[in-house]
Amino acid sequence: MTLDYRTDYVRNIRAGLSFVVYPVRYIVNLPSDFMSWSSDTFVSRSTLQEDNATLRTQNQLLKVQLQKMTFIETENVQLRELLQSSKRVGERVLIAELLSVNLDPFRQQIVLNKGWKNDQLFVSQPLLDAEGVMGKIVHVNPLTSTAVLITDPSHVLPVQVIRNGLRTIAVGTGSDNKLELLYLPNNADIQIGDELVTSGLGCIFPAGYPVARVTEVNTNPSLPFAQVLAEPTAKLNRSREVLLVWPTHTSEAGAPNPCDTVKEEVSQ
Repeated sequence: MTLDYRTDYVRNIRAGLSFVVYPVRYIVNLPSDFMSWSSDTFVSRSTLQEDNATLRTQNQLLKVQLQKMTFIETENVQLRELLQSSKRVGERVLIAELLSVNLDPFRQQIVLNKGWKNDQLFVSQPLLDAEGVMGKIVHVNPLTSTAVLITDPSHVLPVQVIRNGLRTIAVGTGSDNKLELLYLPNNADIQIGDELVTSGLGCIFPAGYPVARVTEVNTNPSLPFAQVLAEPTAKLNRSREVLLVWPTHTSEAGAPNPCDTVKEEVSQ
């Protein structure tokens, strides 16, 4: 012990002894190492199958969760677009969700999860998405409401061309991507690519809402009017949320507002 404390001679002896002891230590640990290696190597077939089934189930669950996250992310993007659209509108708005869609090609209608009991919806109330006008409310229940899209054959919408202010009427064709503009003479100043917005006539849709973009102009000298088709800017067949609008019509001080009278007559 004194030599070990005061000199380095014993350190060399200890190193030699550790070299001799190492094989003994390895042999002593060999059975336990062999058992551990055997248990990991020779696993039963049933255990592997169970592990495989568990991993496969977990993989499927993760895929489903990933799909749900993708859907939620897309829904959040749509909601943000609607919120941005509501800021541009500058009027009282309410976000509603689609409950069902009428698949009849001659009736372009949707059912919303909002009604008059809690949300004070009214007949002929405009609805739009982040891209443009979608339609209007035609029937209101206590908890739900039914809206007709602008592509419904029975829907008529007064519009005007942004480029030159030309006014016309857009009617639905039964197709979710086509509107027809009526009563435009062959020499009317309208071109492919012209953007259409609501004109404000009729006191249902306030002026300035995007409606459609002209896609086709056909003139025939034997006919009094040109055939003009337009594509709606709203995502009529893809939107899951819509924006309900409470229009605010303004008039001069002391002057009666004709739109208020029209709204009361429509509600009755």
